[in-house]
Amino acid sequence: MGRLADFFRETDKLLLILCLTATSYGCLAVFSTTYHMENIRRVIVQVFCMIIGVTAALIISTYDYEKIMKRWYLWAVVGVLPVILTFFIGFAPEGTDDKAWLDLGITTFQPSELMKICFIITFATHIRKVKENINNLKYFIPLCLHGFFPVGLIFLQGDWGTAIVFGVITVFMMWAGGVSWKYFLSGISAALIASPFGYFFVLSDDHRKRLAMMLDIEGDIQGIGFQQWRGRVALANGGLFGQGFLNGDLTQSASIPESHNDFIFVCIGEEFGLLGCLAVILLLGAICLRCMRVARICINDGGKLICVGVFAMLFTQSVINIGMCTSLLPVIGITLPFFSAGGTSLLCLFLGIGLVFNVYKHRNSRIIYLRD
Repeated sequence: MGRLADFFRETDKLLLILCLTATSYGCLAVFSTTYHMENIRRVIVQVFCMIIGVTAALIISTYDYEKIMKRWYLWAVVGVLPVILTFFIGFAPEGTDDKAWLDLGITTFQPSELMKICFIITFATHIRKVKENINNLKYFIPLCLHGFFPVGLIFLQGDWGTAIVFGVITVFMMWAGGVSWKYFLSGISAALIASPFGYFFVLSDDHRKRLAMMLDIEGDIQGIGFQQWRGRVALANGGLFGQGFLNGDLTQSASIPESHNDFIFVCIGEEFGLLGCLAVILLLGAICLRCMRVARICINDGGKLICVGVFAMLFTQSVINIGMCTSLLPVIGITLPFFSAGGTSLLCLFLGIGLVFNVYKHRNSRIIYLRD
């Protein structure tokens, strides 16, 4: 009983409550967006994955993250191998255009979600190992190659949105690891110089049209801009207080593509209004800030970097998804953390949260009961 009491006392209860609240809110939204289908399977999967995810997060928190980082080579294989398999046996579910999923028979699995967590572990290990010489080109270049390997792999897979998330995670973790601002300035300059080449020779016509929609949001509303146009109408329908749970005109008539997934934010806006959207933003913002708070109080560089990596993942996905739904950013297929339907995404999010729990428990040397 004493060890169990210690376990709960040293668990980051605030972060746990925030994540449970956000996921429960998300399950409610998934139920609403799939209600018209008269099929509760997605909701059952979401609730089941929430329970399994929270359990896994709490279990992970008991196993010292130092030991996890020592086995970085194992996580590298676990993260990369399933993604490589998608190039041979991957498939694209209905509504997507890239073969980024594996069919496991009873369910589907998106390996890139798991690779995010594995990458955070391996990259944190790499940065900590070279931290004293991180701005020496001899160490900096291999670090860059490590950081942008998953970006290139996911880019080849066709999932541009997830590739961007990996890129931002890399940048945030390198910044937290002490990389000089001069390197960042050089990288930004190089990206600006190369952007015309990327726009004309790397982006497809579809991607260029999506970017053009940012400047002309009332452009092709019956074509490539249809999803964002319907999203704007749904948000406008919601007003301040919303039309009510299960009463959204567009949500319940299945008029918003991917309403249960990428565009769940606009459905929340239609049924729960501006206040409901603000609640989503506040919950996600609080979770992100808590991850950074744990990073700040941790005395170990490895723990700090892990928390920064999880923060970067959550922050980037949240900003991109909400930007897509409000027509501030092009649609690139990014889910809203803890809210969008998707068992793989939710489970892997909780694996990341489990790492933050782990760092919180082992943030200083006085936590000894878990090291026995």
